[in-house]
Amino acid sequence: MNPNTEKLQSAIAQHREALISHPLYASINSISDIQSFMEHHVFAVWDFMSLLKYLQINLTCTSIPWMPVGSANTRFLINEIVTGEESDVDQHGNRISHFELYLRAMNEIGCDTKTISHLIHHLQSGKTIEEAIAASSLPDGPNQFLKQTFEFIHTNKPHVVAAVFTFGREDLIPDMFIEIIKTLKAQFPDQLETLHYYIERHIEVDGGHHSHLALEMTEELCGDDEQKWKEATEATIAALQSRKLLWDSVQEKINVTVKA
Repeated sequence: MNPNTEKLQSAIAQHREALISHPLYASINSISDIQSFMEHHVFAVWDFMSLLKYLQINLTCTSIPWMPVGSANTRFLINEIVTGEESDVDQHGNRISHFELYLRAMNEIGCDTKTISHLIHHLQSGKTIEEAIAASSLPDGPNQFLKQTFEFIHTNKPHVVAAVFTFGREDLIPDMFIEIIKTLKAQFPDQLETLHYYIERHIEVDGGHHSHLALEMTEELCGDDEQKWKEATEATIAALQSRKLLWDSVQEKINVTVKA
C-alpha cells in the first residue's frame, strides 16, 4: 500500500472507529427509529452526489468544445463511479440513481421527505446552497453536516474533496447495522425491502469496487506532495467528526422519541 495512504489511515483510525462503534446502531429497534435515521441520513446520501459531481467537473471535461483534462486514468476512475451512482439498478433491474432509490425506500417506510424535497426545490428555483439550507428549516445535525461538506467543495482543491469522498463517505456502515435491518425486515417485509436492497447494494458497490477506484484517484491527485496529503488528512478527520455529529443528532432524536 502507498505509505502516504497508510499514514492517513492511521491518523483517522480513531475517528473512523468512533463512527463504526457509535451507540446509534444499538438504539435502532423499531420502524420509527429507522424513520428518524433515514430522515437525517438522506442528506448524507444527497451531498455524496455533490462531492462526486465536483470531482467529475474538475477532473474531466464537462464543457463544449471537449478537450482532454487531467490524466485518462483519473477520468476513467471518476466517470465509472458517476455512472454507478447516477444510473445503477433497483432490485427489479430498472435504472435509478442511489439517491432516488433512497427516497423510494423512505416513502416505502413512511418517512417524512418534505425537508429534503424543500432543499432540492429551493436549489432548482435558483437559490445558492447556502440560501437553500437556510430556507429549508433543516434539523441542526443535517444543517451543520451540509455546511461542512460545501466548505470542502468551496476550497476548490480536488485532492481535498477526493480524500473526503474516499475516506469520509465510503465503507462506514458496520455489520451490526446490517443485522438490525435484516431483523426488522423479517418483521416488516413490505416496508423495508427497498432499504435492505439499498444498503446491500451500497456495500457491494460503494464499499467494494468504488472504494478501490476512489482510493486510486486520491493517491493520484495527492501524488508525493506532503502538503496535499496533510490537507487531505485534516479534511478527512473533519469529515468524520462531522458525520459523528450527524449520528449524535439521530440518536438524540431517537432518545427523545422513546421518552415521549
